[in-house]
Amino acid sequence: MQPTDISNPDYFHKVVDCQWACPAHTPVPEYIRLIAARRYTDAYMINWESNVFPGILGRTCDRPCEPACRRGRVEEQPVAICRLKRVAADYKSDIAARLPKVPKRKNGRRIALVGAGPASLTVARDLLPLGYEIVVFDRDGAAGGAMRTQIPRFRLPAKVLEEELHYILDMGVECRFGSAVSSMRALLAEDFDAVFVGTGAPLGKTLQLPGHEAAATNVHTGIEWLASVAFEHIDSIGEKVIVLGGGNTAMDCCRSSKRLGGKDVKVVVRSGFDEMKASPWEIEDAINEDIPIVNFCVPKRYLIENGKLTGMEFEKVRREYDSDGRRLLVPTGEEPLILPCDDVLCAIGQENSFPWIERDLGIEFDRWQLPVLDKTSFQSTHEKVFFGGDAALGPDNIITAVAHGHAAALSIHLFCQGRNVNDRPADLSTLSSEKMGIHQWSYDNDISHDQRYAVPHAAKEQTLNDINVEVELGFDEALAHAETLRCLNCDVQTVFAAPSCIECDACVDICPTDCITFTANGEEAELRERLLAPAGNLEQDLYVSNPLGTGRIMAKNEDLCLHCGLCAERCPTAAWDMQKFLFNPAKAVNA
Repeated sequence: MQPTDISNPDYFHKVVDCQWACPAHTPVPEYIRLIAARRYTDAYMINWESNVFPGILGRTCDRPCEPACRRGRVEEQPVAICRLKRVAADYKSDIAARLPKVPKRKNGRRIALVGAGPASLTVARDLLPLGYEIVVFDRDGAAGGAMRTQIPRFRLPAKVLEEELHYILDMGVECRFGSAVSSMRALLAEDFDAVFVGTGAPLGKTLQLPGHEAAATNVHTGIEWLASVAFEHIDSIGEKVIVLGGGNTAMDCCRSSKRLGGKDVKVVVRSGFDEMKASPWEIEDAINEDIPIVNFCVPKRYLIENGKLTGMEFEKVRREYDSDGRRLLVPTGEEPLILPCDDVLCAIGQENSFPWIERDLGIEFDRWQLPVLDKTSFQSTHEKVFFGGDAALGPDNIITAVAHGHAAALSIHLFCQGRNVNDRPADLSTLSSEKMGIHQWSYDNDISHDQRYAVPHAAKEQTLNDINVEVELGFDEALAHAETLRCLNCDVQTVFAAPSCIECDACVDICPTDCITFTANGEEAELRERLLAPAGNLEQDLYVSNPLGTGRIMAKNEDLCLHCGLCAERCPTAAWDMQKFLFNPAKAVNA
């Protein structure tokens, strides 16, 4: 193998697995250390620079960082990264003085944002400090997009939502709420230098089964029903409710129904429990609220009596696989399952909808009616039009929309300067020693053996009676501090200097995970197998040194390293050093 090029930012970025997995690349260990030091405002601002909505995401994020967490490789549960983000938001002080300054003198460029969801607001947050005039259009009467309309208040309190939205809106956004854009042609004819489309995936799917016409009044589309609840157009539902679907929207629908009068609320899913798309913690919360989940049942028809919906009929199926490994749902032959109901909520998927974009403007769409985009710049086939969030690549999550917003804002800035949108500035990274003494580091390298701490919940008797009462109470400061100590500081890297190594193997002897091996070089596949601890995770690179005095190399299994610093403490020649790696993706301000 060739020696590892640690000057390439991607190498150590991949080792910080949580940050690498985060679409916005939030520097997770950095803000967790600040929380451990009770520097909550500093931790919040680091989050705000990356993910823009720390208080919102600290409650609602899909947490792609947590399955990647290195703690999950040595214990059953990863660090509660998402809930620690909320800690920074809950305990921060006033941040007004730390927000970026918006120049009074503008740069002469006007940008239209269609939709006021997380992607559009991220674009506004990045471009306003650069002097752009931002005009946002939204059909709803308030900002937030899916954060407002699809996330119930018992998960995301209105106070938190409004606070974080207004950090951006109050920077000087011109808001045209209650103003749906009906024509892209007309918008392009206005005096805008670029248009960003962040309208989400606004169409929910429903099931047109036999009996639907008679049942239509009581068959609701999940996301539209949640929006009506959010805007208080709906405040009740029937006592018997069936929710169709196994995603997070289904979980929000069933839990909201329970709070609006539903006494017998069931979730019915075509697939198995293990195939449900909802986040495990969302499923757990629904089950804890005594909502049963019925699996392997395919809806067949609505049952009508005297012109009124009375129930649904389901066919029972089992899971099989064909010769190509594709999953099949095969009828079991059992009697149909009949479930009585007063209302049905369909949470079976969402679709994009662009009827307002004329098809002769040079904006191309694929066969799924998604815009044809450059996946790096998010520029469409019309040079002035950019997309982001669910509107760009289909339904996903808030943190992905934020990442799209950062990328699109950089592209818009380059475009407005007359530059190539793919001529992007380099990402920013630093690597600095944490050494304070021979055996002292400026970070806490004691490895905690604690299991993940549970987040306290409000009493069920209280939360089920008021849809606005937040269920999760969040960590208090003591629990938060204990949870921060579970972080393994994966951004503090073990950096090896081959010229200083005397091959004494002291680091090998003391390494608690046997992740360091001194051996002859070889092809990667073969070398991975003969390390002291074989490196089976091909997604994690090996750290390979230049040849040493004996001709051997040092090969380190990054997958197992705990970043404890024992190798650097034990090394008599300081060939090992603990160096903090900090990575920040390029944004518009850097261009």
